[in-house]
Amino acid sequence: MSALIEGSWDDARGIAQSTFKQLKSESLPVAQCVNRTLAVDAKSLVDLPTYATSAMDGYAVSGPGPWKIVGEVKAGLPMKGVLESGAAVGIATGAVIPEGTFGIIRWESAQVDGTELNGAVVKDQDIRPPAHECKAGDVIVNKGTVLNPAMIGLLAAAGFDEIDVVTAPRVALVLLGDEIQLKGIPRDGLVRDALGPQLPGWLNAMGAQIISTQYISDQLDLVITALKDACEKADIVITTGGTAQGPRDYLHSALEAVGANILVDTVKVRPGHPMLLARKGDVAILGLPGNPQSAIVALASLGQPVIGSQLGQTHKKLAKVITASELSAPQDFTRLIIGNLIDGQFHVAPYLGSAMLRGLAHSDGFAIVTKALTGVGEQVRWLDLPA
Repeated sequence: MSALIEGSWDDARGIAQSTFKQLKSESLPVAQCVNRTLAVDAKSLVDLPTYATSAMDGYAVSGPGPWKIVGEVKAGLPMKGVLESGAAVGIATGAVIPEGTFGIIRWESAQVDGTELNGAVVKDQDIRPPAHECKAGDVIVNKGTVLNPAMIGLLAAAGFDEIDVVTAPRVALVLLGDEIQLKGIPRDGLVRDALGPQLPGWLNAMGAQIISTQYISDQLDLVITALKDACEKADIVITTGGTAQGPRDYLHSALEAVGANILVDTVKVRPGHPMLLARKGDVAILGLPGNPQSAIVALASLGQPVIGSQLGQTHKKLAKVITASELSAPQDFTRLIIGNLIDGQFHVAPYLGSAMLRGLAHSDGFAIVTKALTGVGEQVRWLDLPA
């Protein structure tokens, strides 16, 4: 496959979505699977509800009233035997309906005099029938779904102790540059590392896991060694800086030296133009530009779909929103503009420079702008930042 060189943003994103395969799965306790991606369709192991149960605290009654109260049914302690006509038992919400029950009289509607009960009731009143929510064997959560807490509860209710989820992609970070300062106030022409501290948060939100971080000076032999080491242990290698063709940009040469195939080499997008995507075997190598906002644009543009593919997630079509601001893009380029959705409309954030993070820090996502001029009230596509 030949490299896409300065191709469109959509074409580059399509390559990122379609090139890499789902990783293997692992079985974990359901309570540990929040925000993990389901590896298989989850089919309920039981009917839900498993039994006919009471929807309210009250009395289960049999036959016509008035009824004689003969006992009580608690949740988790089903009544043995049949509820005879003319009899009633107190019943708790969620308790199993006794055989022979006509309906439930709610606690607050019951008229009780000693052991005698009166009240209005219709057949099957406030009874939750078995399998009302699902039957055993029904698919209750689809493969490729990112599990939220409610889904975890549903899986537990459906009888799962463990569930198969896709292994989180292992990411090795290789941060390039002689100018990076890791601590303190920057001095002597150095700049604080703004990517090393934030990339783990973005990647964790996307469903990946960081397994190593290397800071490498701009020397070709060091970059080659770092890439070789990272490719041996990771599913995704992410580099920062060195993606252009400057005198101290060694990433292209290092990729050739380690036998990687470049898939995407620069993209017609601003910011983030010198982003890069390569592969070595099944390992994805994502080259992020050195400017902080450009790097996050590249991560959202190419990194997120690579991770989604490795997790087996369905790639969703981007939503469209109305812009409250006039937007522009360079000729033949896509522009990703940071901002927020307020009352369903896109509002541009301040501080749009590719080296700036202040606007990005207070934004929800990007408007995808492809026209030279997009007027107020027109539609643009919307790319969420991972949260």
